[in-house]
Amino acid sequence: MGKLTTHVLDTAQGHPGAGIPIELYRLEGEIGTLVASAKTNRDGRTDAPLLEGEKLRTVTYQLVFHMGAYFKSQGFLDVVPIRFTIADAGAHYHVPLLCSPWSYSTYRGS
Repeated sequence: MGKLTTHVLDTAQGHPGAGIPIELYRLEGEIGTLVASAKTNRDGRTDAPLLEGEKLRTVTYQLVFHMGAYFKSQGFLDVVPIRFTIADAGAHYHVPLLCSPWSYSTYRGS
């Protein structure tokens, strides 16, 4: 059964990013549909997968991390979008955000 998970790591402070609102949009053409929203827990993860099973489709998604309130006045990042495509709806896709107040990176984890 496929699933989509994420987490946030604050690389400047060296700890998980807690309390960060996340939205997940399914993109079909130019139209995005909100399919999930969550907030990171104290471990920087969501309490449950954002999508799993039949809800995970082979389309393009966009994760939107609302970082502005987390970094407050120390940062320059506000909203961080990550757009990616699911090629195998039966696989596990883990899309983490590693960030500081000034930069970010991501990868497909396991």
